[in-house]
Amino acid sequence: MRLSPPGKLRFQQTQQFDITFGGAEANVAIGLSYLNEPSSIISCVPDNPIGKQALHFFQGHGVDVQHIQQTGDRLGIYYLENGALSRSSQVVYDRDHSAFGTLPTGSIDWEKIFEQADWLHWSGITPAVSASAAALTLEALKAARKAGVTISTDLNYRHKLWNYGIPPNEIMPELVEYCDVIIGDVNASKVFFDLAVPGWRFTMDPDYEKYQQFVSLLMQRFPQCKTVAITHRGSLSASDNRWSAMIADREQFKHSPIHELNGIIDRIGAGDSFTAGIIYGLRNFGTDLQKTINFAAATSALKHSILGDASLLSVEEILPLMEGDSSGRVAR
Repeated sequence: MRLSPPGKLRFQQTQQFDITFGGAEANVAIGLSYLNEPSSIISCVPDNPIGKQALHFFQGHGVDVQHIQQTGDRLGIYYLENGALSRSSQVVYDRDHSAFGTLPTGSIDWEKIFEQADWLHWSGITPAVSASAAALTLEALKAARKAGVTISTDLNYRHKLWNYGIPPNEIMPELVEYCDVIIGDVNASKVFFDLAVPGWRFTMDPDYEKYQQFVSLLMQRFPQCKTVAITHRGSLSASDNRWSAMIADREQFKHSPIHELNGIIDRIGAGDSFTAGIIYGLRNFGTDLQKTINFAAATSALKHSILGDASLLSVEEILPLMEGDSSGRVAR
């Protein structure tokens, strides 16, 4: 559950919080649902009114919740203070001892689930929550590989969550070895895998030569990987960014146009909306990686205009920006 002060209030100013629900993988599932790709969440919420509100939220956005167990003591929470201008957004996590974080291995019938699915997506946030969540992720990946399911991951490094005594570089490499698609970034790969691009430095616009070197290193490290996708955010301020993306397989490297994002409403979940766009593109555009990356970058650019964690965008809303129309004219 996400709790945010209204508007741009700081934590110490607010007398109330706006409530919504999310989570990296859950946001991807919602994004895919709006793109007419049937999606389901495998998770756990407590059997109380707050847990049931979360279930109703995801059902209301078209996501199948039959694989969400109702057990445990509490729903994980994070608090978000939205930044503005040169003031950064702030996140405070309250996820210890959550229902999901204490769900043990052996509690999910993966074989039955993967009889009805052909794609599994997970993020680096899940194994960061707890040791048991990391073990459950590994169990899921082994079952998915056995069932022949395509596996994708978003590396999503969150240093505030990795606090249960096992460093991420002892957990993440084994998990990522199962993945066909990696949504990566250079900083997370340095922490997780000690992969470093020589001479890497941040630039406002992407250095495509350096990113191609990064893709090469990542694919050498993970032979199972077939596709790598990357976003690049150039931050002028918390309110104004430049946004673009790249995708590569073992033969092609393609990049999107750069999107100017002025007056951002909510940047949380932009990476998850990008992942939904990548999955949609790979499933629907085949080997046309240029079309996939243009679609995914447009999806995530538009997500910055939507309050909340998830992108509530249809294909018809994304295509105009994908094709270069950023006017935002009224659709009558």
